Amino acid sequence: VQLQASGGGLVQAGGSLRLSCAASGIGSIYGMGWYRQAPGKQRELVAAITRGGDTMYVDSVKGRFTISGDNAKKTVYLRMNSLQPEDTAVYYCNAGGLYSATYSYAGHSWGQGTQVTVSS
Repeated sequence: VQLQASGGGLVQAGGSLRLSCAASGIGSIYGMGWYRQAPGKQRELVAAITRGGDTMYVDSVKGRFTISGDNAKKTVYLRMNSLQPEDTAVYYCNAGGLYSATYSYAGHSWGQGTQVTVSS
């Protein structure tokens, strides 16, 4: 499995970015997710597509971020609106995870990460 993340950058607070994660070697985009890791903090789940096709989000991004995907292209996107300085982190895509309303388990496959920096 190979995951190629792109779309990060520097944006002012209130701005938007769209991240993309192109996958190869997977059967479907279900079970893929986006994680982020800020300096000095643990990596955290941001959003995921469950194996049933539902989407889930960490509370801090609900209403601002949208995860979507194109199964034919094996690509998952993360649209990020109303970005805030606290969203600054390296964003990673992940494949092969298990997600539901009560649990989340990352898969073993990770992309290389893309930096998102939000200035105030």
